[in-house]
Amino acid sequence: MKAMSAVVMIALLAPLTAWQQPDTMSPVVLTEFVADSMPTPQCHASSLIDLEGVPAVAWFGGSYEGSPDVGIWFSRRDADRWSIPVRIADGEMPDGTTWACWNPVLHAGRDGSVELFYKVGPNPREWWGMMKRSCDGGVSWSAPVRLPAGFVGPIRNHPLAVADGALLCPSSTELHGWQVWMERSAKEGEEWSKVGPLNDTASIEAIQPALVRMGDSILAVGRTRQGRLFRTVSHDEGRSWSPMTLCSLLCSNSGVDAVRLVDGRVLLVYNHARNDPASWSVGRDTIAVALSEDGIRWDAGCVLEIEKGAEFSYPSVMRSADGSVHVTYTWKRRLIRHVVLAPRRLHGRPFRGLEWN
Repeated sequence: MKAMSAVVMIALLAPLTAWQQPDTMSPVVLTEFVADSMPTPQCHASSLIDLEGVPAVAWFGGSYEGSPDVGIWFSRRDADRWSIPVRIADGEMPDGTTWACWNPVLHAGRDGSVELFYKVGPNPREWWGMMKRSCDGGVSWSAPVRLPAGFVGPIRNHPLAVADGALLCPSSTELHGWQVWMERSAKEGEEWSKVGPLNDTASIEAIQPALVRMGDSILAVGRTRQGRLFRTVSHDEGRSWSPMTLCSLLCSNSGVDAVRLVDGRVLLVYNHARNDPASWSVGRDTIAVALSEDGIRWDAGCVLEIEKGAEFSYPSVMRSADGSVHVTYTWKRRLIRHVVLAPRRLHGRPFRGLEWN
């Protein structure tokens, strides 16, 4: 294995079963792979949730991204290890044709059920939304249901339950430029509506929003082709949104995820980009944590991975009941890495120049 970052090396020296350590230690208190050997040659785009007190994760895997044999895989971390990955969805159609699966998104319902949203189709411009449900913690799953025409569900990041009981799904499309939408699912998926697009593609090309509740507001941040994260806010539970703007934080053209910490800060996991437009579209060799008090100004947190030429991408983030933060992400397209962070050891500091570059 190639050289790891100092942060990850420190984490490997710590006891892997201890998720709480003295505050003087690294914020990374556990790092491991969901499986040391995956059942498919490639894997990508994990989605992580807290399932009855334990992490559970889904991802897509197959010969290569877009191959018809790409399906959705699932594992949960019981006791001190992850379960053997199992295939829980594929792209087989009633007429016998098979398409690739893409971007699974898990959602834990208040009734203990788990919803799996995913996409099926030839590419991100032409795919369609699908959904399955499990009532036994991911052991078995319902038959797949196609979402209504014009809706694709949460595109990559977790949906958010809002005040009226609906599920706010952060979504986007790529057919007519990169456009961000917010879809709303009510009455257990029987009713769908949406607002958007939330961006003018002439100024900001954006996809894959992540949602974070900020008191009475909802913050959405996500990926753009402009080398920075986008930001927009809703003050009415997702029915309308402020004009989209670009954040100051440099980020390559890749997926991000964020979560609100117990102390009120927002924690973001993203691909830190160099101050070079060429790196904005391809740079995925540094995956890092940033922190914000208000969702506007961001401070440096820590680096999870850095290796020139490698790919670490598409993080998924959740906060567990004890306040620790769990992260999964694609590791070189071959494995899914799981990291646990102790937020109280994360002390944001201003970015200085080309930090982490």
